[in-house]
Amino acid sequence: MSREATAAPTGTSAKARLRAIGDVARTPLRAAAASGVAGGVLVLPQAALIAACLQRALVDHAPPATLLPLLLALLATLLLRAGLAWAGRRLADRAVETIRVDLRARIARGLVARGPVWVRSQQSGALAERMGAHVDALEGYFGGFVPLRAEVVGVPLAILLAVFFVDRTVGLVLLLTMPLVPVFMMLVGWGARAASQRQLQALTRMGGHFADRLRGLGLIRLHGRGDAELQGIRAAAEELRVRSLRVLRIAFLSSAVLEFFASLSVAMIALYLGLSYLGMLDLRATPLTLGMGVFCLLLAPEFYAPLRRLATHYHDRAAALAAMDEIAVVLEDDVPVVTDDGVGASDASAPLVIARGIALRHPAATHDVLHDITLDLGRDQHVALTGASGDGKSTLLEALAGWLPVHSGSLQRAPGLRIGYAPQRPFLFAGTLRDNLRMAKTDASDAELEQAAEAAQVMRFAARLPDGLDTVIGERGFGLSGGEARRVALARVFLRDPDLLLLDEPTAFLDPDTEAAVLLAILRFAKGRGVLMATHSDAAQAAMAQVWHVRDGRLHRGRHVP
Repeated sequence: MSREATAAPTGTSAKARLRAIGDVARTPLRAAAASGVAGGVLVLPQAALIAACLQRALVDHAPPATLLPLLLALLATLLLRAGLAWAGRRLADRAVETIRVDLRARIARGLVARGPVWVRSQQSGALAERMGAHVDALEGYFGGFVPLRAEVVGVPLAILLAVFFVDRTVGLVLLLTMPLVPVFMMLVGWGARAASQRQLQALTRMGGHFADRLRGLGLIRLHGRGDAELQGIRAAAEELRVRSLRVLRIAFLSSAVLEFFASLSVAMIALYLGLSYLGMLDLRATPLTLGMGVFCLLLAPEFYAPLRRLATHYHDRAAALAAMDEIAVVLEDDVPVVTDDGVGASDASAPLVIARGIALRHPAATHDVLHDITLDLGRDQHVALTGASGDGKSTLLEALAGWLPVHSGSLQRAPGLRIGYAPQRPFLFAGTLRDNLRMAKTDASDAELEQAAEAAQVMRFAARLPDGLDTVIGERGFGLSGGEARRVALARVFLRDPDLLLLDEPTAFLDPDTEAAVLLAILRFAKGRGVLMATHSDAAQAAMAQVWHVRDGRLHRGRHVP
């Protein structure tokens, strides 16, 4: 059997990743953008109707009855704009929710694909931040910036053409001032992305730091390090505060730059119109009417309205790019894809696991715990692994399960091999026993759960609990003994229906009767499967067909080791 790993391209830019992530909600995003463009273009008839009303009422002195159709049309235009704005917001929110759910699922798949070896090398708090706050950082980009891009192009262009048709001087002012806005936004955006990236990195560090301290709270109090760790948390929180305020400062700066140029151009247009009405400036071949001036003056701020809103969300784009750089670490796109050649796990004659001269050591260790380990494990091969505490039995099981990388040698697993690993300290979550069992097989029926619980002797103690399998336990199995927690882990293994069982002290802390029942259940379940059980129990060793002994960092085979 050979294994070859190929990886997806790792040079994908954050912009390309954002586009790929947005594809899952492409339709609602495009619909939201179209609603924004339509609502923005409707400002043209709105301004025209207002200008016509003022021209007729103040200059032409038309009867009030003649203004009623114009006012009704204006009301209809306002209601239509409001409806389009509401629809665009709903569509954008729907797209954001779809993207958020899909991205978190992709991150979860990426964590599973990378495997326990990689996950154990990361801070759990940092991983939680990437799935939580970092994903939420994309909301402003997809919910605000992306729909506005089309509006920024379409609406100002329509307004510019309408204004040029009415007065070329006003159109020229808008045309000359418009390029200054995106140029300065781009300059500010470079700094915003760098500041957002530093802020998100500080948030990740703080999340990991805080989660690790919570996990080790008992040891911190035992060694009197509470005050020192509080100072560390305060320092991390202060760093996050400073970096967050830097991001806000840059965001306010970009808005201030845009407001300055927008206000300056509107003031120039108002000055031109005022001087024209006073007769101090004459740049037109025909007289400038009140309606024409009001129309241009109403459209001048609307010309910059999409750019204003874009500036509001421009720092969201910078934050999204920075968040994408962090999220990319855990996405499944760059996970090596393993291809296997040779006999599969379904072949009864093929070994499930083949190890040749492997050496194992824990991360950051300076020497090997085990070395020159050579073994074959096949179906219907039931082995008890014995040895003194600390000699490396659990280390070998972790390596075979894929939780620990080999330091040297070769370790091959059959393609499609399903491994069920029950460690000494199984992690149980706060919730019911039924929920903890269902983690092994989310679609398992109640009958399957109870059958696995009965086989692993979980029902022996669950029947005495107030609500049976629906009894709520605490985090890390609070409320259960060590032996009871191990039986829950064994029931999980049964539910997974594995080809190879790796069991670490499954009968520890059990009375003889319960131990005999658990061993009988393991042997019944293990027919047609491989079993490697680390144990100190004489009864467990007698139940297995073979006994392997770990001593002095090496593996010795045989029923009896001298």
